[in-house]
Amino acid sequence: MIDQIFELSDAVRYVAIYKNGQLESKSKSSTAGASSSESDRYEELLVNPTLLKLASQRGNIDCGGMEYVLVRYGNFFQFVLPVPWGHVSVCIQMNADPIEIGGRIKALARLES
Repeated sequence: MIDQIFELSDAVRYVAIYKNGQLESKSKSSTAGASSSESDRYEELLVNPTLLKLASQRGNIDCGGMEYVLVRYGNFFQFVLPVPWGHVSVCIQMNADPIEIGGRIKALARLES
């Protein structure tokens, strides 16, 4: 699935799949403004699951649920999609449309679920 997500757009910089407690990730080489692989690992194991939990609990109160989380960091967007078995996390270049690319990621993830 990681390679399929990279094929969705040239603007995809990094992809992580957290599936049933196992993390797999891949980055494009020599990407400007990229975070370290160790930092990425902690983001996938700690930060993104926490963001998804908090946003989904809030969304389920009276907002109609939660589809995804989109974070705009200084150097890129981070699109995080909850799936039944974990999450899909994709780093997208800041000059791209993360909502449009996120829609493609959601469609692909539905096929895999």
